[in-house]
Amino acid sequence: MNANSPSGSGYWYGPDDGLDPPGAVLQALREYRNVEVARRRSTRDSMGMGETDLLALRYLLRAQAAGEQAGPKDLSRVLGITTASTTSLIDRLVSSGHVRREPHPTDRRSLVIVPTAATDSEVRATLGEMHRRMMAVAEGLSDEEARTVVRFLRRMSEAIAEPVSHGVR
Repeated sequence: MNANSPSGSGYWYGPDDGLDPPGAVLQALREYRNVEVARRRSTRDSMGMGETDLLALRYLLRAQAAGEQAGPKDLSRVLGITTASTTSLIDRLVSSGHVRREPHPTDRRSLVIVPTAATDSEVRATLGEMHRRMMAVAEGLSDEEARTVVRFLRRMSEAIAEPVSHGVR
């Protein structure tokens, strides 16, 4: 291990030029995540909403694009929040003009939550250019590079999803 290699906890990494390739990969991944988190925060702030609100809108817009109906129970399940929190969330999104409550088309006892056309336009305007730039980067990869990146990210997801043992071995 060279003097600039990660040491101690292995959590902090220095500049890419002082790292071995695995450390440089983890540092680049961390930098990407930091930029992505900052961009999402900026987007939420510009739209005047919290993280859960934005996640709810993203889910509702996807459901709408797929021709699916989404109700309060669906939001609770997808977001992992209580029904009371879901009601508050929907109330906020209705008040801000981002969604409407509508009767379910086949179950008169149920409601569906529908994003407004203005919401779709606002999200596209806010995130569209960023998504286009991201897609251009992905499209610039060769097939083999894309397979390598996908394989790496899936393995990283698995590594992170595995519970962390706090005991010393």
